[in-house]
Amino acid sequence: MTFELSTRAGLGRAITLIESRRADHQLEARALLAEIMPRTGLAQRIGITGVPGVGKSTFIESFGTMLTGLGLRVAVLAVDPTSRRSGGSILGDKTRMAKLAADDNAFIRPSPAGDTLGGVSRKTRETVLVCEAAGYDIILVETVGVGQSETVVADMVDFFLVLMLPNAGDELQGIKKGVLEVADLIAVNKADIDENGAKRAARAYEIALHIMEQTDPDWSPPVHTVSGYSGTGLPELWQAIELHRRKTEASGSRLRRRAGQQVRWLDALIQDGLADRFASRPEVAPRLASLRCDVAEGRIPASLAADELLGLAFGPGSQAR
Repeated sequence: MTFELSTRAGLGRAITLIESRRADHQLEARALLAEIMPRTGLAQRIGITGVPGVGKSTFIESFGTMLTGLGLRVAVLAVDPTSRRSGGSILGDKTRMAKLAADDNAFIRPSPAGDTLGGVSRKTRETVLVCEAAGYDIILVETVGVGQSETVVADMVDFFLVLMLPNAGDELQGIKKGVLEVADLIAVNKADIDENGAKRAARAYEIALHIMEQTDPDWSPPVHTVSGYSGTGLPELWQAIELHRRKTEASGSRLRRRAGQQVRWLDALIQDGLADRFASRPEVAPRLASLRCDVAEGRIPASLAADELLGLAFGPGSQAR
């Protein structure tokens, strides 16, 4: 199957193929990824997260529009939360970013998060590669919200931006330490509503970041105040992201970061593949549902159920850790 990635329609069809769970589609998707790999890796990958209500969509529309105004092509991979009850997603990001969606130099792709940790689709990494092959200079990955598993997102981008609210109560209690540890920059959004509150929040985050160990010796994460609504602070924010790129490219830490991400991605794919094959094995599948029920109702401990299932698949002596 041939895809014209230079068109939005062709790019959209390629991403749909990658997200498909059909076995024949997955074979085609792997062939496509192998073909485009030489054209990937040149884009700036930016992860954006924040608590619900922080204004991620408004911020991304303003930020993305500013970037296209600079002559850059911007792809937005916006992941919507999936309902645990129905399995459905709203996928309304295009309606929340109407101006950016109409921009010829922008591409917005909403995808359901499914049951994947980290607020990203299971195929987000592959989608990033396809967008890079299509010639997009900036890839913005919008995530579901802040949480411990959001650090998964930081492990697939070059720059991890955390948006926070001004005067949202005890800000430092409202954000997980794990997110602070991987943030490359914290931006207090909606500064146009409460400038003084935004400045107070920014000082609190600066103190918190100062006492934490830096993950990259070449970069000390700054704190900015911005407004996605008015655009205030966005040029300075972009300058900080570009400074980060130049510093990490010069030191080699950007290349090392991407190399480590690729290896961890491989490990995750192996784990996912093993789990899927394990659950579908004929000796395991009939017993799995029954044991899940026993564990859920407290009749047996999970460790004992896991030992039995592993024994069925791999023989006696196989135990859960």
